[in-house]
Amino acid sequence: MRESAAERHDRLLALVRERGTARVSDLAGLLGVSPVTARRDVEALAARGLLDRVHGQVSWPRGQGPAGPQGAGGLVLGLLAPSATYYFAEVIRGAHEAAARAGARLILRISDYRPEEDRARTEGLLAAGAEGVLVAPGWRGPEDRLAYGDWLAELPVPAVLLERRADPGTPLDGLDRVSSDHAHGVLLALRHLLGLGHATPLLVARGDSPTALAVRAGYAEALRTLGLEAPRAVIDSVPAERDPEGFERAVRALREAVESGRASAALVHNDVDAIQIVQRLAELGVRVPEDLALIAYDDEVAALADTPLTAVAPPKRQVGRHATELLVERVGQAGGPGAEEAARRHLSLLPSLRVRSSCGASGPSGTRAPIPS
Repeated sequence: MRESAAERHDRLLALVRERGTARVSDLAGLLGVSPVTARRDVEALAARGLLDRVHGQVSWPRGQGPAGPQGAGGLVLGLLAPSATYYFAEVIRGAHEAAARAGARLILRISDYRPEEDRARTEGLLAAGAEGVLVAPGWRGPEDRLAYGDWLAELPVPAVLLERRADPGTPLDGLDRVSSDHAHGVLLALRHLLGLGHATPLLVARGDSPTALAVRAGYAEALRTLGLEAPRAVIDSVPAERDPEGFERAVRALREAVESGRASAALVHNDVDAIQIVQRLAELGVRVPEDLALIAYDDEVAALADTPLTAVAPPKRQVGRHATELLVERVGQAGGPGAEEAARRHLSLLPSLRVRSSCGASGPSGTRAPIPS
């Protein structure tokens, strides 16, 4: 994937910050770009006040933090997200709204789910003047958290972990964090389907993201809470465009469970997979909701399906908003000598259930489902 100018500027700033002073020709070699490109980048960054430039050399501004675009002052916050679309678009929107209310400027960097680049992206945010950072690492599973997580606990500025959880007892577990309680979201879905008279619902889920893994763990927890046994193992879902054969296996496993009478309801993570599964099931003769009551997880595009999908809606925008408010508070405390630091916080926000047509319920679109006692 071709590096963007913003990403190259991050690397350039990080190099200068590390060295204090550097020749433009040396930076060109370190960045792997032409001297012309390096000079152009240096001029752009110097014009923004992020570098001092004198006679073929650049240096890190000393005695002051880097200024924002056009010399804008005020608090600067950084946000690292794995994506700016789908789920995280709302998280980013909430963070931006909260930053604006606090009079702060929010700088965004995207990792594209490449956890090995999270640290460099975050250092780029610091180099651009961020006094605190919101970090949603690009982890896909526990192995990424183990391989690319420790550096987060060593950041020189306040940090809040977004929509990610750390293993208990690890340094990361000592960070502030704000996340959705996906276990609660799964419990809402299962209770609703049970309240409609269905036997234990199946789970169809991916395994390639922290949210997917949290939904899987929440399913097992919900079964224990409700005193139920799983009718069968979780059906592994994969993106249809990435693995057509794997997607077809998942659809046919769900079809077989319905036609055999072992299941009449399912929870599917995520919206896109759920819509495609419903379409393929229809081609195979299984109708939603007549033959299968279905709830999607994420509520990004669930309402746009031919049969609008009931969906669990994590409070994504509120996650971004509360995390930013917490970070602003932390940065303020860092600037107050002698003040007692507030206790670290792990804030879990509860998803809601938006009832539509796919589970056979009669509630109007977008209303909260009744939860059986």
